Amino acid sequence: MPCNLVPEKGHKGATDPLVHYGRHFGRTIHALCNFQALITNGILRMGELAEIPEENFTAEERHEHRVFQELLKSVAGLEERLMQGGDDEADSVAELLTKGASGARGDDTKSLKGSVLNWITPKGQNLVPPLARNVKIDRGFHHERTGALLCPAGLDWANSETKTKLRSGEIIVTGDQWSLFLYADYHYDPEDPWNGLFRSALLVCAYKHVFTSPSSVDREPKATRSGNARIHGMTRVTLPSIAYIATQVRFALTSSPVFSRTDMVTDSERFYNSILDVFEDPDEKQEVDALVTWWNRQIFPSYSTAQRPLAKNSALARIREKRARVKESVLVPNGSY
Repeated sequence: MPCNLVPEKGHKGATDPLVHYGRHFGRTIHALCNFQALITNGILRMGELAEIPEENFTAEERHEHRVFQELLKSVAGLEERLMQGGDDEADSVAELLTKGASGARGDDTKSLKGSVLNWITPKGQNLVPPLARNVKIDRGFHHERTGALLCPAGLDWANSETKTKLRSGEIIVTGDQWSLFLYADYHYDPEDPWNGLFRSALLVCAYKHVFTSPSSVDREPKATRSGNARIHGMTRVTLPSIAYIATQVRFALTSSPVFSRTDMVTDSERFYNSILDVFEDPDEKQEVDALVTWWNRQIFPSYSTAQRPLAKNSALARIREKRARVKESVLVPNGSY
């Protein structure tokens, strides 16, 4: 659903539709986007670089342009405003979108910091030692529970030597070493690394918390529930939104106090981008498509019913069957082609 036409130039209030859309864009299209570079390069691609063949650009440049096109498609009137305005106009748009995306990321980081403790505490038990909701210094590999969840898949947290090296920093965990919290039941199968990946209950809780409402975490989703998804007309999960939630949960489990894309300790930007790389890899399409279907069924209750196969003898099934036969006969008249 496209955002409404952006307001008159010079209006930079918190209620500006571009700020509003920037919040949604950061959560669902690209979380760590440099809007200034995105818009500047996008305008160049549409103008003086328009005649250059697509294959002449790097994979990174092609991806950036796809994100730019998604932005234009989602905000009605933005393309015209950017192409007719000057550099100041582009700067103004970038500033508003950045304000929205950064604001949403900050709100989610703050909100998840305490809530994540509810979801990682076994029912009827307490975390030992307890963890503070507003202070993160004791999280990360310093604590048994958060350490086990952050432990890279393929390493054994139960191994005392591994645990000691993770805590001391002797084993450095980079962003492309994915943690066990991403897996269903926090179990990694080295023979089938896709099994359960991005399907943990912890991720689902965090996704509901951000997109459908904090109160929806402990209940079955309802089509009428209000929240960020409903506000923005979102009816399906986007792959970047899964990567975004995974990045937010990972940060909430760490001991780092402030989220920064350039923080080399948490390495959040590499983590986020490494997930997007797999999601966009054509070779992984079958697994990724199955993942999207699974997520839609967790988050959007109407999606499941919408995707049910047609009953074989229903009127609609017969209509489509007949239409398919007609199309086929047109494509192959009298078997002469």
